[in-house]
Amino acid sequence: MVTTPLLPQHDRKEKKFPVSPQQLCDLIDFKDASLLADLGGTRGICQSLQVDPTMGLMTDESFNPCYGVVQQHDTHGSFQERKHIFGRNEIPEAPKKTIFSLIWAAYNDQTLIMLSIASLVSLAVGTWEDNSINHPADEPKVGWVDGVAIIVAVAVVVITNAINDYEKEKQFRKLNAKKEDRPVKVLRGGIAQQVHIRQVVVGDVMFLEPGDMVTVDCVYIEGHNLRCDESTATGESKPVKKYTDQHGDCIIFSGSKVIQGVAKVVVIAVGVNSFYGRAMTLMRDAQDENTPLQLKLNILADQIAKFGFAAAGLMFGVLLLKLFVVSVIHHHWISTRELFSDLIGIIIQAITVIVVAVPEGLPMAVTLALAFATTEMLKDNNLVRHLSACETMGNATAVCSDKTGTLTENRMTIVSAGIAEIQFTQLADIGQWRYKVHPLALDLAVEAMAVNSTAFEGKGPDGNLKFVGSTTECAMIEFTQKLGFSYQHIRSSSNVVSVHPFSSEAKSMTTIIQIRENNARSPGRHGEYRQYTKGAAETILRHCTHFMDNRGRVRPFSNYARSHHEVLINQYAERSLRTLALAYRDIDQSTYRSFNPDDAPLENLILLGVVGIQDRLRPGVVESVQAFRRAGVFIRMITGDNIETAKAIAKESGIMTAGGVAMTGPEFRALSEEEQFRIIPRLQVLARSSPIDKTIVVARLKQLNEVVAMTGDGTNDGPALKLANVGFAMGITGTEVAKEASDIILMDDNFNSILQALKWGRAVNDGVRKFLTFQLTVNIAAVVVSFVSAVVSETSESILSAVQLLWVNMIMDTFAALALATEPLTEDLVNRKPLCKDSSLINWRMSRMIFGQAIFQIAVNLLLMFHGPVLFGLSTSTADKRVLRTMVFNVFVFMQVFNELNCRRIDDKLNIMRGIMRDYLFLAIQAFVIVGQVLIVQYGGLAFKTVPLSITQWICTVAIGSLSIPAGILIRLLPPRLSFLWSKNSDDEFKHTVSYARMRWECALEHAIKQVKNNQAFQRLLAATEPSNMEVMSQVRRARTTATTITIAEGQTGKV
Repeated sequence: MVTTPLLPQHDRKEKKFPVSPQQLCDLIDFKDASLLADLGGTRGICQSLQVDPTMGLMTDESFNPCYGVVQQHDTHGSFQERKHIFGRNEIPEAPKKTIFSLIWAAYNDQTLIMLSIASLVSLAVGTWEDNSINHPADEPKVGWVDGVAIIVAVAVVVITNAINDYEKEKQFRKLNAKKEDRPVKVLRGGIAQQVHIRQVVVGDVMFLEPGDMVTVDCVYIEGHNLRCDESTATGESKPVKKYTDQHGDCIIFSGSKVIQGVAKVVVIAVGVNSFYGRAMTLMRDAQDENTPLQLKLNILADQIAKFGFAAAGLMFGVLLLKLFVVSVIHHHWISTRELFSDLIGIIIQAITVIVVAVPEGLPMAVTLALAFATTEMLKDNNLVRHLSACETMGNATAVCSDKTGTLTENRMTIVSAGIAEIQFTQLADIGQWRYKVHPLALDLAVEAMAVNSTAFEGKGPDGNLKFVGSTTECAMIEFTQKLGFSYQHIRSSSNVVSVHPFSSEAKSMTTIIQIRENNARSPGRHGEYRQYTKGAAETILRHCTHFMDNRGRVRPFSNYARSHHEVLINQYAERSLRTLALAYRDIDQSTYRSFNPDDAPLENLILLGVVGIQDRLRPGVVESVQAFRRAGVFIRMITGDNIETAKAIAKESGIMTAGGVAMTGPEFRALSEEEQFRIIPRLQVLARSSPIDKTIVVARLKQLNEVVAMTGDGTNDGPALKLANVGFAMGITGTEVAKEASDIILMDDNFNSILQALKWGRAVNDGVRKFLTFQLTVNIAAVVVSFVSAVVSETSESILSAVQLLWVNMIMDTFAALALATEPLTEDLVNRKPLCKDSSLINWRMSRMIFGQAIFQIAVNLLLMFHGPVLFGLSTSTADKRVLRTMVFNVFVFMQVFNELNCRRIDDKLNIMRGIMRDYLFLAIQAFVIVGQVLIVQYGGLAFKTVPLSITQWICTVAIGSLSIPAGILIRLLPPRLSFLWSKNSDDEFKHTVSYARMRWECALEHAIKQVKNNQAFQRLLAATEPSNMEVMSQVRRARTTATTITIAEGQTGKV
């Protein structure tokens, strides 16, 4: 049999489509009925895409039906023209950054570039000096060491940063490796078949079922009661019903989820052309901003560079002046060659000062602190995507958190129930409660939960058994098991004849079964069928005309009985419980046949009872909220749940406090910008919110100069996550768009992990500040000692040699960065307020310690340099001069060793040893430095210009070096304000516009004013009453006075 293709052969070679991808994208973006009409509606789109809705696409783009048999074609080679024009259903991964590009990006740092220039100059001058004729023959040629050492330090920083970024990106790609890899059902060649999601092309006719995640843009063709959750795409929390193009909304966004119903749709956009794909692309194109710490470090680098060049310039000028003054005094005019040689020596000394002044350990400290923190944060279920977000989180002033799954477990549990007028309020009472409920009522309630549900028990991704389905239905199934029933046995014994899925309009779900002998008995059974209905308690209660009492009897609703159940429902709502009512009725065959198959029957129901379902708080949330409050961080709950439930959860967790404001998203959006600024400092709960509300809240808070952390999981949360200073995406429930837009991914969706991120952020900032305190003390002391000793020396030579300065300035700084920037977490991190974004990197406490220790070390070293021979009993011989230089070097080094203990704390507390036994890395590094110093002094004479010291000399130098600890104690005890030196400045701490204390006072004052007004109103009411009533009140007061007098008199008589 010869079949004639539907399309001509030349069209099969090069297809022409009357519609362009841009037109289809505009249809999705604007959702405009006129655009759809211009394309000819759904039928016109199918014709333009050359697809028959009843047959679907043919693999070879021809109409060649194989009745009942699917021909085997090369699916990878099919639809190439469609894929070329409309794109593939793939979202290309972001381009991988090579290790070389990461190295170049890490090197583009102001401090590192400045260090590189200094190293090249030092290397050139040092090499020239080593090979000059004036170089002493008895000294090693080590002038090149300074420059090479700085280059090595820069290389270590750059490579460490690059490797850290590379590993971070690899971790994120590994996280995204398990993307949706599932089949979908399409119609091709008239046969429904499953294909991989990536093989779907524009023009495919696809089937949608409840629970499907739609990853392509579609147009509705036909179906039954299709409702989609488009909240991740549009921000609307209410499910949207889809219709044919003549009757309503027929556009289905990618990123949507099918809530109920079934449908046949035609695909109009895939991959990067779909709504979901374009959102992902936009997120990848966003550029990162410099963080507050990076900005402050750049400013500090500029200041230190200016200080170093100023000191070097001053030293060059002083030594040059000294050269000419000495020549004039001795009447010896130096030759050109001598002048050139002396100038080179002076330049070398100046370059040495610059090298000493520049804090080459600073970028190393920042890198090590961030690398250590991000590694430890991963253990706390925080995957840091952007390294800078770690330190930014340390100064967060506001956290905007979701409720479901973040603050709560996202696991519904029935915690209270009232069946047939018998209630329990605690899960511990469930065993006794089940025997108090009438058996008929209990059997009917359990059967209603088991049959009128789609949840089931299956294996999860980890292979363990878990409940699958809506969280509410899973809670009911679990409840039946706790009562000792088997929902599988009940379902297998029941014959379900009709199901009306949950409807957001009716707020209920109904299932009709044909009654069998194995089904639960009902009092006064009449009929062959039974209807079970569950739903929102207040809605179901309105449809009930009877209820079952505690004796298992069906009684009509009286006003009292209805009020009693309404009070119970309100009590559950006030406890943040989701209330569901269970109802039933027996019906005969004629009544069953009269039902409308599209509308669930909701009349003449019999109420079985009400259950309260709770999404319990995660363990530790209350403690975490309290910790955030101690840390000066304002917590706001932004949720799509209703306001009463949100307020109850907020109060339970401690987020909602006295004076706080709770409102809905539409109410907040309706406010003017000025009103939003006025209300947002007190806003603690924003319910029924959309992703747009999140963006507005973040924008307003940032305009108030706050550092904002935001959580999100939906596709449309991307802009808010990107706008926030730190965006947290959910690792379990979050969409790929949310993860791409985020800075940190919560691998366990847990609010407690955000607190850990705050702690590590503050630990990073503290580590950098500790290292700065230590580093700048070393640099100031080394520069001044080198400068003064070079000026007063006859040979213009510093008492600390270049290699000694290398040990002090490079090795110790590098190890100090590793020791001080990698300390473990402590609870003290959350016992202080966050810092302002524009706060100084070096606060008054740090500056007091830096200058106090530097002055002390300079004084001690200069004292030893000038009076050392007298103090240590040394002569002026060359050998004793070398011993003195070695002792000064040893004292200087051990002053830094003991001062590093001082720098473990940057507050005014005196216990510098707190937690040191748990800080193993710090102890190991200190031991390494001490051992290294001993080896240098005793055996490094040739390179370091040292001589071995005696035991007595070692004890003296170490004892003098240990004086850094008592000096640090005295510095901490100095008054916070000292004229012309320093003054305590608390402006660095961030101050909220409205504090928790102020809200409490305002609430108390408002309550007092209200009480006064109520008393005044009561007095006016009494004054406005009739005189007889006033007289009665006066008589009552007189009677009370008389009774009191008699009582007192009787009491006194009794005592007599």
